[in-house]
Amino acid sequence: MLVPLNWLKEYVEIDVSPEELGEMLTMAGLELEALHYRGKGLEDILVAQIKKIDKHPNADRLSLCIVTDGTTDYNVVCGATNMKADDKVALATIGTLIPPTDKFADGLKIKKSKIRGEVSEGMLCASNELGLSESSDGIMILPDDVVPGTKLIDALSLNDAVFEIAITPNRPDCLSIFGIAREVAAILGKTLKAPEYSLKEEGEDISSIIDVKINNDEGCLRYSCRYIEGVSVAESPDWLKNRLESCGIRSINNVVDITNYVLLEYGQPLHAFNNDLLKGKEIVVRYAENEEVITTLDCIERKLTPDDILICDEEKPVALGGIMGGLNSEVTESTKNILLESAYFDPPTIRKTSKRTGLRSDSSYRFERGVDPNNVVNALNRAASLILELAGGKLSKSEVDVYKKEILPSEVNVSVERINRVLGINITSSEIVEILKSLEIEIVESDDSLLKLLIPTFRVDITREVDVIEEVGRMVGYNNIPTVTPYVEMTTNEIAPSRKMADQLKQTFISSGFYEAVNYSFEDPELIKLFNSEGTIKILNPLTSESSDMRTSLLPGLVKDLQLNLSRQVGDVRLFEAGKVFMPTRDGQLPKEEKRFTAISTGKRQPEVWDNEDINLFDLKSIITKCIETITHSSDISFSKSTEIKFLHPGKSSSIMIQDTEIGFIGELHPDYSEKLGIDKTVNILDIDLDKLLKHYSSDYQFTQLPRYPSVRRDISLIVDNNISAGEMIKKVNSVSELVEDAWIFDYFQSDTLGKDKKSVGISILLRSDQKTLTDEDANKVQKQAISELNNSLGAELRS
Repeated sequence: MLVPLNWLKEYVEIDVSPEELGEMLTMAGLELEALHYRGKGLEDILVAQIKKIDKHPNADRLSLCIVTDGTTDYNVVCGATNMKADDKVALATIGTLIPPTDKFADGLKIKKSKIRGEVSEGMLCASNELGLSESSDGIMILPDDVVPGTKLIDALSLNDAVFEIAITPNRPDCLSIFGIAREVAAILGKTLKAPEYSLKEEGEDISSIIDVKINNDEGCLRYSCRYIEGVSVAESPDWLKNRLESCGIRSINNVVDITNYVLLEYGQPLHAFNNDLLKGKEIVVRYAENEEVITTLDCIERKLTPDDILICDEEKPVALGGIMGGLNSEVTESTKNILLESAYFDPPTIRKTSKRTGLRSDSSYRFERGVDPNNVVNALNRAASLILELAGGKLSKSEVDVYKKEILPSEVNVSVERINRVLGINITSSEIVEILKSLEIEIVESDDSLLKLLIPTFRVDITREVDVIEEVGRMVGYNNIPTVTPYVEMTTNEIAPSRKMADQLKQTFISSGFYEAVNYSFEDPELIKLFNSEGTIKILNPLTSESSDMRTSLLPGLVKDLQLNLSRQVGDVRLFEAGKVFMPTRDGQLPKEEKRFTAISTGKRQPEVWDNEDINLFDLKSIITKCIETITHSSDISFSKSTEIKFLHPGKSSSIMIQDTEIGFIGELHPDYSEKLGIDKTVNILDIDLDKLLKHYSSDYQFTQLPRYPSVRRDISLIVDNNISAGEMIKKVNSVSELVEDAWIFDYFQSDTLGKDKKSVGISILLRSDQKTLTDEDANKVQKQAISELNNSLGAELRS
């Protein structure tokens, strides 16, 4: 909204600069978007008087004008035709710089020149050339009472600052000059002066002239009007045109301009009907019939719906209520008698009609946000007084005012203690009372703890205690509220063991070159069935058919990720995912949620290395073994051959065991499955049940001192059956004595010379005591115990 400073000063004393006032308004919630100085750049434009006009001897469309500024005469060549001798005009003399405008995008410097052979010593200016209007029919013709030689900005009161303020939708009370003045008065602690006017009622009683009937009480809550006869519709005086133009409104005629002036002044839309074009003595406010038609003032025929409000005479619609008047009752220069309307319409109804019709006007903009229903008659009388002053005529006695259900000020109670607590300030009850009074909020009762308030009807945004607190905060000034660091009691929560364990797994795999993947919990049912035959869980409203089932394994998502990478020529892929899977249950129960950790790998062990090997199953085994040992602080981990998982290679897969509990599996993807999935590489897979692994999680770290005594190594070569795993043999060796510190496979050999289904396995045993240096006798004794245990439990024979 555009707010001229000089107009604002008529209602409140302002003793700060425009820039300071703009900052204060912004801090009070009325954001200043721009500050314009209307006469800026026009300081050198003078008022001049035309002494003589002759035709240009060499151009039919040009004139030779002699003008004077009261002391000097100037010869000016002009192309306009709307002037005559003795007219007062705007003169730009040689050297004057006209600022950039729509007419002169880069500005214009006036120079002495010859136009068709005649000297021109300046330019007679049009309003659009000076940026004072959007268009012009000729040069500016100034009022007769202005004095030649006077600066134009002084003669037309253009030396004014105009605030461009962003009004939020909840503040319709500020969609007026008087509303902004009310805010300024409260901010500066000044007294607000209301516009003064008087009415001279010389006409007949209005009851004998017009009657109003409201047929839609919910759409139109109040309708008032006055009748003025014998008006003279003409051009508005310059002060009125200047006021409207400074607010961005084009002047039409004195009557229409007055309705716009009061709209800007009070925020109350008004409309003037040409009463001579109205039929009958009755005005009816009603809803439109379906597809009823009205032609509005913009000459557009509009089809209406039963939700739209019409103002009608006894025969036809004459206005689209709250939005725009009808063309069939327009005020023109021939109008003699007018009916002046002021009303209050239901905001949602006006908003819907305006949006549906695409017709937005200054009236609808205010009505749809909510005008003050109790200022309807005051604005009506203000406009009537201005019409009598500027257009003459006789005003009827009294006004018609249909107000069936009065809208009263609302009651709100507010706690002084809560105001201080919410705002973080310390302000007394009496100080709060003064602030609220400055905003015209009535104090019904007050004491040191509680205030009972009556909220004026123009403040539609104040309905609750917190709204009043906001008003106090605005007036105190948000920048005056002290900044206090809030007290927050710091607490440290123990990280859940499941989270610690999962983080350890992730970090170990990341350090081994793996990337974490995050996939959706719903997957392609065909892909799920490929890796799980226990059934699936259907989603009732899937986004696509390819994501219609809840996942029962993390493998489908990781396999799709692998396929995507391979299709993009990324051949070395290492991915893992930790997440939930959803296992079906019986009898319609909710699915069982299990936490899993799954990894998948393929490609080279080290990229771009000559003669490099592929990452294999034993690389993955090494990583997970290290993980589990770190998590459980135990080395009781074993791998037993698995034949039950159909999508794993039968000879290259195993179950992962901790003590006697199976916690997952590891293996190569079966070649048949690789072919089905279009993967021509060896794919290694690992899957861990995190809930089962959690049962073995240990956060207790035990530290031992560095060995004081040397170790002793013994190697043994044994012949065992092919179905005996190396892990079983190592486990047996580790169990024979406390002196066994470590054991590992150092040799593996398989040949028919060893016997059918036999193999040779070499085991190294590292022995150490923390009490003494072991002798050969001590070491040989443990070696014999290991051989005996392997022979008795696994049938192993010492190789000769």
